[in-house]
Amino acid sequence: MNSSGTLLSHCVSARQKRAHKFLVECITWCVPNKVKLLLLLVFLSGCSTYKASVPAAKHYYLNTNKSLSAIGRVAIVELGNDSSYPNISADVTESLFQELQKRQIFGLTIVRQDDPSWRSLQLDRDSTYTLNQMLTIRQTLKCDGVLTGTITKYSPFPHMAAGLRLKILDLRDGQLLWALEQVWDSADKTTEKRIKNYFQSEKRSGFAPLREELAAISPLEFIKFVSYEVAGTL
Repeated sequence: MNSSGTLLSHCVSARQKRAHKFLVECITWCVPNKVKLLLLLVFLSGCSTYKASVPAAKHYYLNTNKSLSAIGRVAIVELGNDSSYPNISADVTESLFQELQKRQIFGLTIVRQDDPSWRSLQLDRDSTYTLNQMLTIRQTLKCDGVLTGTITKYSPFPHMAAGLRLKILDLRDGQLLWALEQVWDSADKTTEKRIKNYFQSEKRSGFAPLREELAAISPLEFIKFVSYEVAGTL
């Protein structure tokens, strides 16, 4: 078998090797070189592509009856903070903003806790809003949806851990569009594996071997990882 067949054989089980060998031979003899290369890349991508891991379905809710892309603009209110690190709110909010922007689902704007427009509303982030209050939020913040929430846990040592409780409300009719409550702990083996996959997929260029371990000790990198997974649930 030629080198193409050797590479493809790594992606299949023992029972499938015979069928793939036949397919590779067909590609080798019947298809132009440029097309052979394209087909080979497609097969290899099926073996190595990393699909973003997200919190288990029981940890988040997504309203399948409404389209998030139809909401227009969402205001992200700087997260509340129940942890012992008050300065982390701005960093987590900014990181979420950047990751959600990459998804390009809706327009985004950040509303800081000390923003006069938000303070004038005198609302609790975690409260249930009346229709009149939602109309006021919509007019004041110039948005059709609002993302609010709280950092329920944050710990930089002895290992990184973070917890978030978030929700997006449609201010036009008051429906809950999305909600999430989850804790990420870098000491957890499943989380550790997802961190490794994240670094291999998202930050593969310019990173030394084992660079993924930085996420377990660097608050900034760990927050980026958490935000990446949050965005992946939308």
